[in-house]
Amino acid sequence: MSAIRVVLADDQQLIRTALRMVIADLADMDVVGEAANGEEAVRLADELRPDVVVMDIRMPGTDGIEATRRITAAPGDARILMLTTFDDDDYVYGALRAGASGFLVKDMGLDDILAAVRVVAAGDALIAPGVTRRLIQDFVASPEQPRSRRELTGITEREREVLTLVGTGLTNTEIAERLFISVATAKTYLTRLLAKLDARDRVQLVIIAYEAGLVAPARGGRSDDHRGAGGVVTPLRRR
Repeated sequence: MSAIRVVLADDQQLIRTALRMVIADLADMDVVGEAANGEEAVRLADELRPDVVVMDIRMPGTDGIEATRRITAAPGDARILMLTTFDDDDYVYGALRAGASGFLVKDMGLDDILAAVRVVAAGDALIAPGVTRRLIQDFVASPEQPRSRRELTGITEREREVLTLVGTGLTNTEIAERLFISVATAKTYLTRLLAKLDARDRVQLVIIAYEAGLVAPARGGRSDDHRGAGGVVTPLRRR
């Protein structure tokens, strides 16, 4: 397999240097470019066509959210892994709207960040422990979102069932158990939904499920976090 092509976009040179030095020792990853602001990140994504852009949110000039919006709207398959903090919900909402595939916290370990790059490069989506299902629920219910319900066309009743379960945060294994199908079949349904609904990843499928009214935002409390066994990063699509 070819190495994952990575662009590092962060105005803090120390963070870029630390990631570049660690990635330099890896056989499956290669830093092909570095950007100190969003405008440079957009340019490098267009010129270098990386697999993953590790994108800071707060940067001078064009910030990470606007850069993400422009990169995901342009031709190419670059996926965006955002850097955020636990209390930056407003920024994460913006990143969701812009098409980001994952969210990391800057104080996470380097090994966790590298694992996240691999997850996103493989076509999966992930969130850090501090970014919960409540975040997506709040995103869908926020005043900035259109109030008209999204109409779902071109999917079967079974695919609608699967989409509903995805929206509630179930893994592929849990979906398979709920519907009495194999995990492989559950994954097939997910693949079809991604194609039919023109969704980049599972995060967007969750948002679509809420927008279509298949899942109602929770009120008066938080939902459970997506946490792995070690409480680090949980891919939303792998199980």
